[in-house]
Amino acid sequence: MPAFIDPTPPGQCLFCRLVAGEIPATRVYEDELTLAFMDLGQVNPGHVLVAVKRHAATLLDLTTDEAAASMRTAQKIARAAKDAFDPPGITLLQANGKEGEQTVFHFHLHVVPRHAGDGITFSWPRKDPPRETLEACAALLRAALAG
Repeated sequence: MPAFIDPTPPGQCLFCRLVAGEIPATRVYEDELTLAFMDLGQVNPGHVLVAVKRHAATLLDLTTDEAAASMRTAQKIARAAKDAFDPPGITLLQANGKEGEQTVFHFHLHVVPRHAGDGITFSWPRKDPPRETLEACAALLRAALAG
């Protein structure tokens, strides 16, 4: 069962069609499990998306092999971006579910070369819960890992 509701009608996933070659993409790298291609929205030069080839809506729908392959490909792309564009930073971004700000419901990672003043921001309100709350959350996570 999917971890999140996948709103994509069967056969209409944009990235599945891209992987299949039905729609054009500027491909950067490909292996058995992943495809890396230029993001049409180019936040900064060298902004690449790394997607799994099999349709999997979110991180939680991936196999462990697909998850590992995605990170290996992201690292290759990040190294290539560093060599090609010499950015002072690189951001990896991956979103899951509508509330997680996912917009294309096919697992993908953004590899974004970063520069000072490039307009990208990541901020959220710190809640600073007491240690007891952190311990209770950790206990729930440990129980879920064990079960």
